[in-house]
Amino acid sequence: MLTTELIILCLASLGAGFVDSIVGGGGLIQLPALMMILPQYPVVTILGTNKLVSMTGTAFSAYRFSREIPFKKHLLLPAVISAFLFSFIGAWTVSILSSHFLRPLFMGLMLVVFIFTLKFKSFGLIDHQRVHHVQMWKPILIGSLLGFYDGFFGPGTGTFLIIAFVGLLGMTFVQGSAYAKVINLTTNLAALLLFSLKGSFLFAYALPMIVFNVLGSMLGVRLALLKGNTFIRGLLRMIILLTILKLGHQIYLENL
Repeated sequence: MLTTELIILCLASLGAGFVDSIVGGGGLIQLPALMMILPQYPVVTILGTNKLVSMTGTAFSAYRFSREIPFKKHLLLPAVISAFLFSFIGAWTVSILSSHFLRPLFMGLMLVVFIFTLKFKSFGLIDHQRVHHVQMWKPILIGSLLGFYDGFFGPGTGTFLIIAFVGLLGMTFVQGSAYAKVINLTTNLAALLLFSLKGSFLFAYALPMIVFNVLGSMLGVRLALLKGNTFIRGLLRMIILLTILKLGHQIYLENL
């Protein structure tokens, strides 16, 4: 049955899939919409439904990027394995520790990254992989830290992954976005397995939202490949600013 609530959620899912497929940060759109439209359901059910929808769009984005951007398995596999393991560890840790202290930390990190992208004009625009050998600890570090972060806290994981691949591995923004989708898919899958044990999914809302999320991902990947690195960097800056504002607002509310 078509309702106003479902229309709003599908439109939010479309926007989330579009943004997330390029620079991450789709959770800034989709999760608040679910929380606002469906406040009567338990938080774990909302989170699980959100993961189910976003994971489908991420899977499509990863597949679409893989057809255009060749993946190097010796870089991708260590990051995938470590991300999967540490996302479980992060999800377990959040059940015994508070995640409140992470918000100021990551808000500060994102502010530093935003300033860095403004100061260094070539950041993410030039492929540096050709001129140096990438040490194996770097993809393992990316997968471990951001896998743990996604399981423990979550917001901005896709954006952080792109920044990590660009900054540590010398990729362009298009390459970094492609690799980030695969790692984000891995952490989403680990989280989804946990949510399937702890809660249920709202399939009546999730299934139509999945269609719109994938549609948004289709449009986003197509635009990212067409417009290139400069476009992605501009959108990345905007998402970073929105994430900083969101984290800052949460900190403000917690300290009232």
